[in-house]
Amino acid sequence: MATIEVEVEINAPVDKVWDVVSDIDNEPKFWKGTKEVHNISKEGNKINREIIIAFRDQKCLQEVTITPKEKIEARFTKGIIDGEKIVSVIPNNETTVLKTYWDIKMTGMMGMFTGMVKKHIKSGTEQAMELIKSEIEK
Repeated sequence: MATIEVEVEINAPVDKVWDVVSDIDNEPKFWKGTKEVHNISKEGNKINREIIIAFRDQKCLQEVTITPKEKIEARFTKGIIDGEKIVSVIPNNETTVLKTYWDIKMTGMMGMFTGMVKKHIKSGTEQAMELIKSEIEK
């Protein structure tokens, strides 16, 4: 498994950060590794969806659990990626820390490329966090 942690401090209150981060249908705007999002079902705070990732336009299924103003957990349930991505919003006095944690591996024959893909995901996560920060602080 590859674990990745990226944090960014945003000059805004939790509510403002949460408004942007929790709009998960807008994910492709910030996360360049996510090309498309298609919601399949929603029940309470759980959403089942299909995403198309930039890596060879692969389809993945996710179960997303939203804990309001705290975190968004996306668990990969089918596809080329196995594991989870957790985006947390952490109050820090007048600012907010946005943290993304990945614990993933590539499935099947692609498993041998997990280490190489980790670099791309880390870079994409850093870029996404900076885009989110810029959007909120403008």
